[in-house]
Amino acid sequence: VTGVLDDCLCDVDSIDNFNTFKIFPKIKKLQERDYFRYYKVNLKRPCPFWAEDGHCSIKDCHVEPCPESKIPVGIKAGSSNKYLKVANNTKELEDCEQASKLGAINSTLSNQSREAFIDWARYDDSQDHFCELDDERSPAAQYVDLLLNPERYTGYKGPSAWRVWNSIYEENCFKPRSVYRPLNPLAPSRGGFLIHFHAFRNCLCLEKRVFYKLISGLHASINLHLCANYLLEETWGKPTWGPNMKEFKRRFDPVETKGEGPRRLKNLYFLYLIELRALSKVAPYFERSIVDLYTGNVKEDADTKTLLLNIFQDTKSFPMHFDEKSMFAGDKKGAKSLKEEFRLHFKNISRIMDCVGCDKCRLWGKLQTQGLGTALKILFSEKEIQKLPENSPSKGFQLTRQEIVALLNAFGR
Repeated sequence: VTGVLDDCLCDVDSIDNFNTFKIFPKIKKLQERDYFRYYKVNLKRPCPFWAEDGHCSIKDCHVEPCPESKIPVGIKAGSSNKYLKVANNTKELEDCEQASKLGAINSTLSNQSREAFIDWARYDDSQDHFCELDDERSPAAQYVDLLLNPERYTGYKGPSAWRVWNSIYEENCFKPRSVYRPLNPLAPSRGGFLIHFHAFRNCLCLEKRVFYKLISGLHASINLHLCANYLLEETWGKPTWGPNMKEFKRRFDPVETKGEGPRRLKNLYFLYLIELRALSKVAPYFERSIVDLYTGNVKEDADTKTLLLNIFQDTKSFPMHFDEKSMFAGDKKGAKSLKEEFRLHFKNISRIMDCVGCDKCRLWGKLQTQGLGTALKILFSEKEIQKLPENSPSKGFQLTRQEIVALLNAFGR
């Protein structure tokens, strides 16, 4: 993939060089810091749109709820007969057993971390947050160590997985009902569907094109991590993980995807550009002395903030940022209406993530969706960020720890 991205003046090679040599090494270090490695997530919320009935819908891999005063207990994997639907076919049964093992969340936490979480929560509760997420306060929300639960192949596939993405594209991408997207994204298209769909997409206004590209970029990111960290073989109970070129080609090769693959990859670059822009815009929020990336370890907290501010300086130095001022720039009434529609569509997508039948996939889907939502919140709050007081909490713009962790980890993906 080379050349200029649509809807901006940036090119692929510039992003590659900037990311490889400036950003990625520092982001990788940041993700290993305690503040950013623990993410609180509720994996027990039921799907609000349909009953989970997919192949390998792993019910017994969920994080167990626990009283707020205690630390997450963890997950107990159940036997294969606990699935909602298991085919009688032996091969499918083996697939399900493998998927339950690969999709399970590793909930191992050190005693030191468990004690720290209580302190972190107390610190978070004392802050004057502008936006408090209900999910954080749910008794079912648990801390998960992201380093112990990397985004990779889990065996979650088939109609259940396709249904999630189909729902996202069908219901949330600003298109008329006449343009159909097949349930199985890997199935051959009928009657020139792809040409029809792309012709329609090119007619969308900038805001709606941006929305579609962000969702497509998120989809590409998830598929890329699946291909890059694939279960290559499992001998004597020791799995070997690595890049699977065959799977990558199946999802992104121009020939295999009727020319769609490179577009998906370009949308991933576009997603990177949007989140990069958000980081450069939110820097003033973190540059204030009042903002502390609190874990209770004074030296580590200071080092973490120094590293984060260093990353912000790099993001500001990028010469070809996306210009978000061109979005929602029409008449006030129309722009406000479109912005609200944009927000509601995105909120709906975050709810669809609760329909993902594999816990590990759901974890990363929810995290990346929240990260992207936080990026959009930042881009549409520039005036509020500019007015932030130096030495007191702001009532106009505030980020929770959840949003901060999701934003940086989503960008790291």
